[in-house]
Amino acid sequence: SFYQRDVLEVAPLILGKTLFCKVDNAVKPFQIKEVEAYRGEEDLACHAAKGKTPRTKIMYDEGGHVYVYLIYGMYWMLNIVTAEKNNPQALLIRGITGFNGPGKLTKALNIDKTYYGENLATSKRIWVSNNEEAIKFSTTPRIGIDYAGEPWKSKLWRFVIDK
Repeated sequence: SFYQRDVLEVAPLILGKTLFCKVDNAVKPFQIKEVEAYRGEEDLACHAAKGKTPRTKIMYDEGGHVYVYLIYGMYWMLNIVTAEKNNPQALLIRGITGFNGPGKLTKALNIDKTYYGENLATSKRIWVSNNEEAIKFSTTPRIGIDYAGEPWKSKLWRFVIDK
């Protein structure tokens, strides 16, 4: 139920939580340090802005699933679906302990298309811990979405743990 809330509510709460991922047959912990929120069909920077497609289908499921997609033909982007069914919202995981940048972290974690649709509540290879530690964070505009225009490119929907 943690993920079945509005992405703007989940985003600051997921900062500081631990992402566990099975890497090279060992489960490794990584603190989530940076995320970006993408909020439904009205958000022109969100993939759901073009409606439900084979690529975005999982975004229309209930929160708590993994949404991955390929960019530049080489980097998988790791997203966590939020909100209730048929309200397509997701958090892009941009930074974790040891890895800044969504492409770098998915390469390090061996995230690929097989993660698409993975349920974070039942997965044996990727999940997020439920610690409740309060984290200080800042918000900034999202990165690389100038194509969406205003007001979307200026929304403070990037959440980053304060150093």
